[in-house]
Amino acid sequence: MSHDEYFSVHYDLTINVEPLAVDTPLPNMETFEREIPAPFRVAQECSALDDVSESELSFLKQDDGKRLANYLNNQNQKLNLLLSYLLIQQDEADYRHKTLSFGASKFTYQTDSALTIGQKAKVKLFLEHPPSAIYCYATVTQCTETENGFIIEMAYQLLRDIDQDLLIKAALFQQQKVLKLRAQERNLT
Repeated sequence: MSHDEYFSVHYDLTINVEPLAVDTPLPNMETFEREIPAPFRVAQECSALDDVSESELSFLKQDDGKRLANYLNNQNQKLNLLLSYLLIQQDEADYRHKTLSFGASKFTYQTDSALTIGQKAKVKLFLEHPPSAIYCYATVTQCTETENGFIIEMAYQLLRDIDQDLLIKAALFQQQKVLKLRAQERNLT
């Protein structure tokens, strides 16, 4: 994975961060791929299928197939609800945090415990839109003490390209929401 910088958005995603011992090496890519939990793989595949489905449904909406398009959208929403339920079962309370910001190259969160620069962690990110979850490894790049604990910045180390694409989509979705809210606020004044 390249260490390109991507923009980050301020948003509170639910994440799990399981710090590893300081000297723990990262697994190779083959081992990493095998340890990704099955629900995370299913979520990624469903998200990819959603992209194709949206394109196909746009054609139905243009034709006289609006009822069929609505029906298919409703079925897709049902599947997304089931998928969200399945993914939330992977959330471990002992490692649960909320991000302060996230993007496709790094994320930040607040915690009570300091981590060492360079320390690695197993990470699960639970995305709301697209409904999905990402399993990866990340490394601590900053640890800043605050009045309320520590703000930890982590850069992704082992992250599949397809999952990086999901993070880009999720960040863009959140950015669009912020821009729409700002536009609405300007229109009200």
